[in-house]
Amino acid sequence: MPSAPLVLGLAGGTGSGKTTIANVILRRVGAQRVAYVPHDAYYRNFSDLPKAQRDFINWDHPDSLETDLMIEHVKRLKAGQAIDLPVYDFATHRRTERTVRVEPQPIIMVEGILIFADPRLRELFDVRIFVDTDPDIRFIRRLQRDIAERGRTAESVIQQYLSTVRPMHLEFVEPSKRYADVIIPEGGYNEAAMEMVVARIESLLR
Repeated sequence: MPSAPLVLGLAGGTGSGKTTIANVILRRVGAQRVAYVPHDAYYRNFSDLPKAQRDFINWDHPDSLETDLMIEHVKRLKAGQAIDLPVYDFATHRRTERTVRVEPQPIIMVEGILIFADPRLRELFDVRIFVDTDPDIRFIRRLQRDIAERGRTAESVIQQYLSTVRPMHLEFVEPSKRYADVIIPEGGYNEAAMEMVVARIESLLR
């Protein structure tokens, strides 16, 4: 393991294809060489609130995430120390008592919609990648995911998208694109871009 691991930031709007790209990198570079740190794991614990109130929290605002803890974890991984990644239950909007042990690796891959919106996080990244996908495609993907994986109704997904997801994307996510080193249109389906990204990661590791 090199003395200074490569820290990769992977951002983009909801449903843009960040997870697809992360999986491509894990597969091609080697999962055993990557410490994967998703921002979604750091949602604040609102377990004290009744479920009716948790349903109305603005989950797309930076304040809903415990970014301070994530920054601490990334710094610890850079220093060669393992972390205990939180596990979040999106069906109940609560952080569980379980954690996942993440060991330090040559590559630290940080992924999330808001990671470029925080200057403290941005300065930790050696490479910043933004996944740029059309809004209609992103919305359809989110609708399908939330219904299939999180037990949501179509009506609740649409209401949330219009009230918080879209406004927060325009206020925080879209402006953060200017901090990217690389912008990938159409996510992990852009084979040419993925080949270049993987080749760049390999060259930086060497």
